Amino acid sequence: MFFGHGGVDPTPVTTGRSYGAITSTAMDVDMLPQRVDMNFDDMMTRSGVPVSFHVVATFRVTDAYKLVTGFGADRDDKGSWGFWDRNIDQPLRTAVRDSVKKRDMQEMAIDQSAADAVGKEVSDAAEKIVAQMGVPIAFVPGGVNVGHVNPPDAIKNQRIETAAQEQRAITEQQRKLAEDQRKAAEMSRAAADNAYREEMHLSPDQFIQLEMIKMQYEVCRNQGACTFFVGSGPVPTLNVKR
Repeated sequence: MFFGHGGVDPTPVTTGRSYGAITSTAMDVDMLPQRVDMNFDDMMTRSGVPVSFHVVATFRVTDAYKLVTGFGADRDDKGSWGFWDRNIDQPLRTAVRDSVKKRDMQEMAIDQSAADAVGKEVSDAAEKIVAQMGVPIAFVPGGVNVGHVNPPDAIKNQRIETAAQEQRAITEQQRKLAEDQRKAAEMSRAAADNAYREEMHLSPDQFIQLEMIKMQYEVCRNQGACTFFVGSGPVPTLNVKR
């Protein structure tokens, strides 16, 4: 209180026991990799259709003393870094916006390589921003990643309907193919039956009677015993028309 000087001790306290003045205040700086989540809603693409997506940035602090003295190591109730909001958040969002504007909605929503390319461009921009401002952090390899890109609900519904129509067309095509195969099988069977009839010198009526006998045999064999009335049909003894 009466001797020495104030300020931040340039030597960080490491593991183990340490001593300090009771008037000093400790500031904890997490040196482990840190994660920052950034949400982008209705980000306009080159095709004029807005998309929504999530970006995750992962970094670690390289110099705790420089961070505390030059940029602040404060964190809010949600754990967000104050230096990130004050120095990096807005320039990085601008870099994301510029990168997304180069691409169409269809490309961003379907092609994963497009999202990976955006992540690479934003990672390079983030490293330049940090280097220009002198913020003592370093992004881990692949430190900026773009999550799943969501188009507007109207576009998603149209894509679902289109997929349903395409699937319906495929189903109809498969059904027609099955029907064509069944038709071919029936025609082959009919040709074989007709060839058998001609080889046995049977008339069409005789062949039909033969097939009927086969059917009756199968029914009686499964039931053990049965009775059939065989004939050409009843002949009326009265003229029912009169």
